[in-house]
Amino acid sequence: MATPALDLAASSPDLTRALCDIDSVSGNETPLADAIEAAVRALPHLAVDRVGDTVVARTQLGRDRRVVLAGHIDTVPINGNVPTRDLDVDGEAHIWGRGTVDMKAGVAVQLKLAAELAEPVVDLTWIWYDHEEVGEERNGLRRLAEERPDLMAGDFAILGEPSNGAIEGGCNGTIRFEVRTRGVRAHSARAWVGHNAIHDAAQVLGVLQAYRPRTIAVEGLDYREGLNAVLISGGVATNVIPDACVVHINYRFAPSRTLDEAIAHVTELFEGFDVRVVDAAPGARPGLDAPLAKEFIDAVGLVPQPKYGWTDVARFWGLGIPAVNFGPGDPSKAHADDESVPIAQIEAAEASLRTWLSGS
Repeated sequence: MATPALDLAASSPDLTRALCDIDSVSGNETPLADAIEAAVRALPHLAVDRVGDTVVARTQLGRDRRVVLAGHIDTVPINGNVPTRDLDVDGEAHIWGRGTVDMKAGVAVQLKLAAELAEPVVDLTWIWYDHEEVGEERNGLRRLAEERPDLMAGDFAILGEPSNGAIEGGCNGTIRFEVRTRGVRAHSARAWVGHNAIHDAAQVLGVLQAYRPRTIAVEGLDYREGLNAVLISGGVATNVIPDACVVHINYRFAPSRTLDEAIAHVTELFEGFDVRVVDAAPGARPGLDAPLAKEFIDAVGLVPQPKYGWTDVARFWGLGIPAVNFGPGDPSKAHADDESVPIAQIEAAEASLRTWLSGS
């Protein structure tokens, strides 16, 4: 199958359409990665590396500072929302389709600027990576950090996650854990012979009901936490007293806590229960006092906001690189069947980044 061609001279909205019309559901990123690699290898001012389906393109101008701009190229599954089409939403022009928000509009802006900015005021690293929408173990940026951390090196990073065109600093951390209750099976006609594990889950839900999540100021940004049951599983049959129940819980915690502190917090909350952590990722502090972060904020003239969800800015923070989220699209439309991005936001993001990175 021929590699689809990308025209980096096209407008960023047209590039958004082209990127979205190439199916790159997680696990099928290779055709799009091939197209991106071919397009940027044709640019003489960029040195290009590829690790799996992650493409890295860098300027090597000898500048004393380097900015990393990254975006994932995969999407969640398509559900009748490809190919893209233009849409009017309350009088505003949108591009509708899978990936328009999360996050091919952001990638389109990056590709457009990667082609144009041959003489930026700082050295630039562009990273387009795979498998963001699936399990942590497959994430292309995680793999890059482990195998080639030199390709991620920089003084400041911008992740093109949808932020409604705002600057969102850092991100909350996240823990998924299970609280298990144990019982004794019995016939439901003789329930007194057994012990109902599902009934015991009421105690777990009571802890959650009484919990009051905090809002914590971190470097001037207010991060809202959350502790919520997201799934309950248990039961054997409709005439059997269950001997086991599992409450699946998600804790979103402010980046003021370390991962160990967050795990200790939930373990203490559910003391006496069988608590098992199944997935965890630390948050990222905003890092907005970094010189390049300040310059970026001043250049685009936006007031930073906190990022409540977890994003890959945390991977940069783990490498000692302050990072923010900045991209077109409303995060609440990510993964939605009516996913669409305002064209004006795409163009505004492109203009803001171009102005800052070119020094114009």
